[in-house]
Amino acid sequence: MKCMFCGFMNSKVIDSRINDEGTSIRRRRECEKCGKRFTTYETVETIPVLVVKNSGNRQAFDINKIKAGIIKACEKRPVPMYRIEKLAQEIEKQIYNTLDQEVTSKYIGELVMEGLKELDDVAYVRFASVHRQFKDITDLLHEVEKIVDKK
Repeated sequence: MKCMFCGFMNSKVIDSRINDEGTSIRRRRECEKCGKRFTTYETVETIPVLVVKNSGNRQAFDINKIKAGIIKACEKRPVPMYRIEKLAQEIEKQIYNTLDQEVTSKYIGELVMEGLKELDDVAYVRFASVHRQFKDITDLLHEVEKIVDKK
């Protein structure tokens, strides 16, 4: 590994630790020439996934957008952040497990709604109203009735 301070090509690993989720390894290194220490991270390289929007546009998959949508839906609801993080990670895992290089935003939205159903009914309805683009109050009422009937 190239030293970021002097550019020398050899360094030795002093310490290695796996992160909490087990998705990367943090390595503490020391340059064999200048003796300075630096940190590197090793992660699994993933196949880039593109999201096909309703308009037909494509953009790179971004887990942060999913998290932001879930957080918005759960605003002022008793849903802890660790549950939101866990849901986002589960959705990301499902998307990468499809092995497709393109997924639709509709598919992602359905995965989010499935997860929100388990977390919080109000958050689910909030997200569904945006994702399914409810036209009027009857669409909202119909969705709420489905939830009440299941309980």
